[in-house]
Amino acid sequence: MKNPFVFGKSVTGNYFTDRKEETRRLEANLTHGINTILISPRRWGKTSLVKKVIAGNKRDDVKFVLVDMFYCKSEEAFYHLLANEVIKQTSSKLDEWIENGKRFLSNITPKFSFGTDPLNDFSVSFEWNPKDDTDIEILQLPEKIAERKGIRVVVCFDEFQQIDLFGDPVNFQRKVRSVWQHQQNTTYCLFGSKMHMMESMFSDSSKPLYKFGDIMFLKKIPTTEWVPFITRQFAATGKTITTEQAERICGITDNLSSYVQQMAWIIWYKAETNVKDEMIDEAVNDLLEQNKVFFQRDIEALTELQLRFLVALADGVDTGLTTKNVIQKYGLVSSANVQGIKKSLLTKEFIDTDSDKIFISDPIFKLWIKKTIIK
Repeated sequence: MKNPFVFGKSVTGNYFTDRKEETRRLEANLTHGINTILISPRRWGKTSLVKKVIAGNKRDDVKFVLVDMFYCKSEEAFYHLLANEVIKQTSSKLDEWIENGKRFLSNITPKFSFGTDPLNDFSVSFEWNPKDDTDIEILQLPEKIAERKGIRVVVCFDEFQQIDLFGDPVNFQRKVRSVWQHQQNTTYCLFGSKMHMMESMFSDSSKPLYKFGDIMFLKKIPTTEWVPFITRQFAATGKTITTEQAERICGITDNLSSYVQQMAWIIWYKAETNVKDEMIDEAVNDLLEQNKVFFQRDIEALTELQLRFLVALADGVDTGLTTKNVIQKYGLVSSANVQGIKKSLLTKEFIDTDSDKIFISDPIFKLWIKKTIIK
């Protein structure tokens, strides 16, 4: 029997839960020409949401292109990747790929190569010479194809923050904005796993991509949506978990999508029919053990003061970190130090803020600190 939960990758179909309002808004934006930026901490389901919208598209006049930039570390690599994915995902036949590549990249003279499975193993290459405006031609490629076919092309960039690794990321942002902002038939969806980097890129008035599109800040899926999903997934496979047990999973994982799915996945395997309370405790220990190496590595990369700051948060202090009592209790030296530590840990994505509260982004990391360091 197949486990009804999925983690470690984007989820689709019956594995996807809630996000009804976000799905409607994102779909409306992208199919009606509104550029959209998705922002949230890591593992909150941005990629899954975008893939859900793509899978649900029923319009023949709208073509989605999903570009995964995870391994993209240079501007040249970006243009190769964009050309490949746009040609491949806006065409359905091998001969159409070649025709579109030659027509729309006429000044570049593209070269095509095919693997053992030509319909899936395909790539386009070209001589890279910025002086020939190769970059501008490729940035215009989605719009040219959209105009030629009388369709709307929606280009979705996953891990868009990778542009920060380019030789001159600010100039790159200026370039793409100067081209993309004039396109009438192409829409862009930009999202990535570095929340604060993405937020700065699109919310800072000094940045070239400031107000490039509608910014959607994703929220956590609430317990009221997770509980029926968890109980329903267990029931669909002939197993039972109580509402209270499902709520406990949500509490331990702080409703973080990937951890909710992973913990439910572990518990499902442990239960033959009915879930027992001790199975939840065992699942927590399993999660801590599985992540121990990563948590230890993260701790080693921190300064002593940064670790003390995290200990304070794990110990339940989420406000008043600059007060004299907190500084003395946790050895944080001074309020100036606290502000510096906070800024550094925010940049490194170890912590996040909500109004005046500060919290550790990873709930299992927080639990590991409590059990391993605070004890």
